[in-house]
Amino acid sequence: MKRFIRFYGANPLHLLAVLLCFALVGYAVMVTGPDAFWNTEVWWQSIAVWFVGALIAHDFILFPLYALADRSLSAGIDALRGRRVTRPTSVPAINYIRVPCLGTALTFVLFFPGIIKQGSATYVAATGLTQEPFLARWLLLSAAMFAASALAYSARLAIESLRSTKAGTP
Repeated sequence: MKRFIRFYGANPLHLLAVLLCFALVGYAVMVTGPDAFWNTEVWWQSIAVWFVGALIAHDFILFPLYALADRSLSAGIDALRGRRVTRPTSVPAINYIRVPCLGTALTFVLFFPGIIKQGSATYVAATGLTQEPFLARWLLLSAAMFAASALAYSARLAIESLRSTKAGTP
């Protein structure tokens, strides 16, 4: 088993899960037929083209950008921790910042057409409402995610402080 993990780099269950995912995709393509993924009239509207484009955009553009943002966040937290006079906390803050940032980014992508009022005439015709509140609601949702994360971090710090006080460490 150790030899397999050293060769493959992960548990055999990971390989099994990947193979099952590929089998599921192959089954979906087989059932729907390859023609369903390719638009013969307008090639750039094909599912296959958009999938490859999303793959390239994510792997070569977006992933390096958010990896750089994460490294910058970690370096900034480390720099602030280095300036602190008191002892560093045992509760890392990084994930309490990452999660609301991710939620904010994903909800921005979700609400972006509404925020920029794209298709406003169609939206009004379909719902009878305007797209005016989209930006304010997205900002409130983002603020709520950061506030909930700050509360969770504060609670975790309080619990850790109680534990260290009971254990006798100052």
